[in-house]
Amino acid sequence: MAPSPAVYRRRRLTACGIVVLVVAAILTLLVRPKEGSKPRAAAPTATATATARPKPPIELPRGGRRILPDFRVVAYYGAPQDRELGALGIGTPAHAARRLERQAKGYQRKTRPVLPAMELIAVVAAGSPGEGERYNLRQPDSVIRRYLKAARKAKALLILDIQPGRSDFFTETRRLRKWLKEPDVGLALDPEWRMAPGQVPGQVIGSVGAREVNATTAWLDDLTARYKLPQKLLLVHEFTDAMVPEAELKQRKNLAYVLNVDGFGTQALKIAKYHGFANQAKAFHRGFKLFYREDTDTMTPAQVMRLTPRPDVVVYE
Repeated sequence: MAPSPAVYRRRRLTACGIVVLVVAAILTLLVRPKEGSKPRAAAPTATATATARPKPPIELPRGGRRILPDFRVVAYYGAPQDRELGALGIGTPAHAARRLERQAKGYQRKTRPVLPAMELIAVVAAGSPGEGERYNLRQPDSVIRRYLKAARKAKALLILDIQPGRSDFFTETRRLRKWLKEPDVGLALDPEWRMAPGQVPGQVIGSVGAREVNATTAWLDDLTARYKLPQKLLLVHEFTDAMVPEAELKQRKNLAYVLNVDGFGTQALKIAKYHGFANQAKAFHRGFKLFYREDTDTMTPAQVMRLTPRPDVVVYE
């Protein structure tokens, strides 16, 4: 006798259940690890990998993230267009780097190592109007790139110096943004060459207002923080009281801010001028500039190191 429809349905359901159990058992055997073997670990996610391997902080050429007071900076100043512009422009960048290394040895101390630097005049003041009547010449990228390559090979900083002519520091600094984003590139402002309307570089001594300097340093400080760069060196050259309003300058958290005493002359005159400036705006670091040709009896490293306070930065032109 044939089974009733109800019995037929029950058999179908029972058969399907048996099939499901058999398939499940087979799958369990296939995925179960062999005896003695270790279970395979799950692949790490991108988040886990990033957490396990944090990106190391960017460091300075000779280690660490703070320039001052950890190092004493010794720099060569100049540009390749004319040896009269300073020591850096004499010979190839590589040759200048070797001479700088030798000069810097006199400032080396166990408690405070030297960090050499190349201060390239990236904007050179000019006696003629030129493009846009700016009274300046801007170094091409090829020149800046060549000096940066030499500086990196020597484990040194590159400092981009600005002589703005009738332009201004804020405009010229922002133009150099792609270079200043680099962790080993600093900035120098040269107010002697900051001309007012109608003035011509070389005919008058320039000056700059606090508002322009503070706007420039605020922009550079923000750039340094945004890209998590090491402390960035900032030099402001001065050799007359009217050149830079020191009392109105604002400190910046991410900058090694140095007021650099410029000007050539006899040793006695240079020492007196340095001590005079050092007694003003004491919150800032201090620098001292030497001239191989214009100074009368250029001071030795030992003589410079007897200055009070000792300069944090020494620049040779």
